[in-house]
Amino acid sequence: MMPTLGPDWMDPQWLLERFGAQFFWVSVTIVFIECGLLFPILPGDSLLFSVGLFIARGDLGINLVTACLILSAAAFLGNVVGYEIGRAIGAPLYERQGRFINKRNFDQTHAFFDKHGAKALVLGRFVPIVRTFITVVAGVSRMDRRHFFLWSGVGAVLWATGLTLLGYALGGVQFIHDHLEAALLLIVAVSVLPMVVEWWRHRRAAASSASELAQADSAKIE
Repeated sequence: MMPTLGPDWMDPQWLLERFGAQFFWVSVTIVFIECGLLFPILPGDSLLFSVGLFIARGDLGINLVTACLILSAAAFLGNVVGYEIGRAIGAPLYERQGRFINKRNFDQTHAFFDKHGAKALVLGRFVPIVRTFITVVAGVSRMDRRHFFLWSGVGAVLWATGLTLLGYALGGVQFIHDHLEAALLLIVAVSVLPMVVEWWRHRRAAASSASELAQADSAKIE
């Protein structure tokens, strides 16, 4: 039976049992890929939280500060790769219609970027899918590199370090240990919430525009 979190490789506890001490480096690799290589469904949020929690309960032999620095660096470098991909390949990426790389994902991310500007690189960190494509959009848009590096670095530290510290802080709470999967699902749900809100607002705006257009057409006929 498939676990609640999805396939086995999306379950941090399964990854820990399979890879042992190497779980940390598996997490670093996944964070890097999710942030820069256009594969948006990896469990970045839950992994960061789990790394902190596993450090707190002694499952990983790595210092908390070192872990935060390495994870933040992986998130930042992933973003740099995504930015350079967007800058090098440019607009043709938008025309692809693959499972993950498709126009709809780029359109949603571009709207997010247009709305929030440079701070989208920070806010987008906490929104699945958006955090994968936002750096590519910045590259396609030819955002100034220094400006990009600054805001991307801030976002990487806040996201990677923040979620890892949260996991560490809650690592001593027995209830979290007993209900780890539920806690991870809650984190995923909270991270997805901004996407749901944006989708609902976009749908309302589209419905309102369609209604106004219909009324205008009706008035012309009359």
